[in-house]
Amino acid sequence: MAESIRMLSKNTVKFIKSLHQKKFRVQERMFFVEGEKSVVEVLNSDFRLELLVATESFIHKNNRLINSSSAHVIQASQKQLEGLGQYQSNDSALAVVHMKVNSSFDFPEGEFVLGLDEVRDPGNLGTIIRIADWYGIKNLVFSEHTAEFYNPKVIQSTMGSFTRVNFFYADLRRTFQAWNVPVYGAFLDGKNVHELRQVSSGVILMGNESNGISDNIGGFVTDRVTIPGFGQAESLNVAIATAVLCDNFKRLQVQ
Repeated sequence: MAESIRMLSKNTVKFIKSLHQKKFRVQERMFFVEGEKSVVEVLNSDFRLELLVATESFIHKNNRLINSSSAHVIQASQKQLEGLGQYQSNDSALAVVHMKVNSSFDFPEGEFVLGLDEVRDPGNLGTIIRIADWYGIKNLVFSEHTAEFYNPKVIQSTMGSFTRVNFFYADLRRTFQAWNVPVYGAFLDGKNVHELRQVSSGVILMGNESNGISDNIGGFVTDRVTIPGFGQAESLNVAIATAVLCDNFKRLQVQ
């Protein structure tokens, strides 16, 4: 049960602001979540909260949920909240949350796993996590140089979906070798995804925004696929391409 409500101190402000920087997130093994929807999502998840800084109205509205968490509760004004996070307007809450251990999982039989090879943009990563959640893809694996999951821009872009996926960072070559499942890689010269008639469970692999799937990972791709274009654009944004491929693969899976 949450402890009695405290007031916001200078040391707490300094600590939360330090979490804007990756080196302190890594050092403390904590990150922050802001905004009513995302904070409620994380309160309902299996993430462990350290601190909850919230307005009186948010605390009153979510009292039962807050009391079931382990968070230290701090009451603050809207102006104080806006000075802590990255939202220009935050009239509800900000939570400081413990990171999960980066542990691998076995390939989930009968499902798709989304793999990302050096997707560097935090906004793209956050949107891709949200897309995975929309299509019911619960497991993701990232190359070691993919954007940081706990980056505030990633967390914001997921709109709470970060609480409903499993993920780990790994050497993709070793992971794909151990799993020994089909790997469907996105390539401009791949087979038209609209022409696929059936697919097996496996990995849907997306590459870097500029360079695509790297050569050292490409050798583990068993099926090269592409999204046909009908105009003059050179390429699709990686998050949009992920959505199109996930839609096609899930459609084929349910037939």
